[in-house]
Amino acid sequence: MSATYLSRLESGTRRPTERAVAYLAERLDIPVEDFEEQPHSCLENLAAMIAACPKTALNADMATALAGSLAAGQDEDSMTRWHALVQLARIHEVLGDFSRQYDALGQLRQLSDELDRPALQAGARVRMARCAHHLGDAPAVRQAAREVLALDERHEPRLGIPDILRTKLVLVAAEAELGNLAEAARIVQEVCASLDHREGSLAAEALWTAATVSTRQGNHSRASDYLMDALAAVDSRDDPILWTRLRLAAASLSMQAMPPRLAEAQSYLDSIEPLLRVTGPARHWHELLFLKAKLAFRNGDTGHAAELLAQAEAGVELLSYRDKVGVETLRGVLAIRAGDGSAGRRLEELVAQVRMAQMPDLEAEVWRTMAESGQ
Repeated sequence: MSATYLSRLESGTRRPTERAVAYLAERLDIPVEDFEEQPHSCLENLAAMIAACPKTALNADMATALAGSLAAGQDEDSMTRWHALVQLARIHEVLGDFSRQYDALGQLRQLSDELDRPALQAGARVRMARCAHHLGDAPAVRQAAREVLALDERHEPRLGIPDILRTKLVLVAAEAELGNLAEAARIVQEVCASLDHREGSLAAEALWTAATVSTRQGNHSRASDYLMDALAAVDSRDDPILWTRLRLAAASLSMQAMPPRLAEAQSYLDSIEPLLRVTGPARHWHELLFLKAKLAFRNGDTGHAAELLAQAEAGVELLSYRDKVGVETLRGVLAIRAGDGSAGRRLEELVAQVRMAQMPDLEAEVWRTMAESGQ
């Protein structure tokens, strides 16, 4: 058998004869059946199809189909199940269904530990840390992020730089929520200093995180500088979801500034509302409604604030834990303004709940909102 003919068989430009297959099987000492093309499984095909979809195209039907294929494909090989679970968690994240996302990631973490592959173990933990952040479990976020960094230190080859930097950003968020603002600032400054350039999604996430930490430290001038750099780092055509999230964050940080920059916040919300009316995850639409309600309240229009808050509450399960607390806080303050005598007690219960979650920064924000509202 000539090298040229064999090369054509390998590249697929020539179909082998039965005699050629039998000859190769004999020389390689393998069964003829090993040359037969194996069909891809339904789970593998579905996971690959979903992986190729942009975030804006993901929907609940895909999650249902993928979950069903996973349940039916218990005998699939571990890597196929790994990729399918990654995509299932991705869909739930985009849809804002963080509880189901956390369940999928729990299976992913267990599978990665069974495979005993450090890169997969780290990947599962990074995803769990981000999801735990949305669920308001800051200690779990910090624990998972620290496990990733420890895995990176212990094993070769080490994780890629972007993965490590994003893990550190998750850790920053946890430390800030737990009230360790000095440590959060130290880590995020370290991340920003290590960036090769200030463009792209990673740079935008790092600068946004730095802006958030600076705001909580009360350094609003520095927060504004970081935020402007973050907004300039990513284009709407390259990452429309991150572009939208950045403007939602910018509106929120503008309202937290001292003094609040309400016109600026309104401008950010106006820039994304037309887009969110026709496309984008439902979670972001309800985040927009909540921020518009906060802004209306800050502007003294309590009636409009109550209307917008009611619309936001229709999708409250899609919001992060911090935003859910914000919704409860605004609802309570509006209720007090309307003469509800029991609203004050409900707000005190909310503060106690946040304190139990070990989130002193968020607890302080609730008290601050109540104080600024004259309660």
